[in-house]
Amino acid sequence: MYNLKSENAEEFISNEEVLKTIEYATSNKTNLSIVNSILEKAREKKGLTHKEAAVLLLCQDKEKTEEIFSLSREIKEEYYGNRIVLFAPLYLSNYCVNGCTYCPYHAINKHIPRKKMTQEEIRNEVIALQDMGHKRLAIESGEDPVNNPIEYILESIDTIYSVKHKNGAIRRVNVNIAATTIENYRKLHEAKIGTYILFQETYNKQTYERLHPTGPKHNYNYHTEAMDRAMQGGIDDVGMGVLFGLDNYVYEFVSLLMHAEHLEALYGVGPHTISVPRIRRADDIDVTTFKNAVDDETFKKIVAVIRIAIPYTGMIISTRENKECRKELLELGISQISGGSKTSVGGYYKDEEEDSSQFEVNDNRTLDEVVNWLMELNYLPSFCTACYGSGRVGDRFMEICKDRQIHYFCHPNAIMTLKEYLQDYASEKTKNTGEKLILNEINKIEDENIKLKVTNNISKIINGERNFKF
Repeated sequence: MYNLKSENAEEFISNEEVLKTIEYATSNKTNLSIVNSILEKAREKKGLTHKEAAVLLLCQDKEKTEEIFSLSREIKEEYYGNRIVLFAPLYLSNYCVNGCTYCPYHAINKHIPRKKMTQEEIRNEVIALQDMGHKRLAIESGEDPVNNPIEYILESIDTIYSVKHKNGAIRRVNVNIAATTIENYRKLHEAKIGTYILFQETYNKQTYERLHPTGPKHNYNYHTEAMDRAMQGGIDDVGMGVLFGLDNYVYEFVSLLMHAEHLEALYGVGPHTISVPRIRRADDIDVTTFKNAVDDETFKKIVAVIRIAIPYTGMIISTRENKECRKELLELGISQISGGSKTSVGGYYKDEEEDSSQFEVNDNRTLDEVVNWLMELNYLPSFCTACYGSGRVGDRFMEICKDRQIHYFCHPNAIMTLKEYLQDYASEKTKNTGEKLILNEINKIEDENIKLKVTNNISKIINGERNFKF
């Protein structure tokens, strides 16, 4: 039974509904009358249902595909402008009791080095990240109730927020840890986390249980219902995603949109972010055993149609993807990227990747190189965390975003945080590029009062003040 407002995972992600949707999309993918009517609705830029989006995803007409790509670019520009938010993952521990067959952290992998950082080591990592220029982190940890209890995660969050090195500060800590209880989500909320992130990996229950043969993660319903418990625990912003390549991409795409619709229907706010990782080579993992690989062209279309279907959500791409792929995806809908990432425990302070990496990184550029590259592409790199600091989260943020009003906050905040980066961390090449970009971006501000305030704050940043926000 499909029930959008049910709290039962097998009802709001109904296998029957997913299959019916795929059948509907398959039978209508060449029906240009239906495709055109869906595109007409999509041009209102208020989103699509999972059934409508599936039709666009499967439509192979070249002209319509170009229309889809063009519309996704238009929606991205209207909702998010040319801003790209930057962040970095921080791996606290790779101890894990689960048996996930696609992840090298699985419990039976006996040759991967296991490590759990001490609070002093976390401080060193945070200083290294601050010295790069990062202001926003996503902390990661394997699931292990002995080595990585919630108390360890909470203590680590406190440590991260406490580190102030030179002009550096981590202003937003997003948390990507295993599904947990309402009580623990409440504790994370009280610790002032940003977004709670949890990837579904795969929404197909049979595949999910086969790929998670042992450990607490084996429980499909408990994992899939985690976002409900997070919101019930007071967390305002949640981030979702699937690991494309584990199962049929259309099944995953439809289910992901159904999950977003469920959160919107039941809690009045959909996902703050959606991530779209693809499975990559890693220690002890042979990716050739996974037969559902998603090629680049299909991947681009997935991103484009998600942007059209859920215009308001942030979209994240990691360093799993290479420079060329990331460039194309930025145009089609991505609004957040990682830069200078390390996927091993303790990788920043030592400035090296150990054999404890969770997956292979395909974009090894430094943060400074990524920032300069973005600006050369005419994007505005942003280190902004102002909405989080000002309480514009959850439904409050979504209301502003859906009304396409976030430009009034995010654009000036992005300019000011970029100026901070240029003053404190940028190479001369990046600084020169950035100063020209800032002048151009200030000139785009139509409100004279906002323009004056940004200009005045830029002067204050030059004189050593930090953390201005609208």
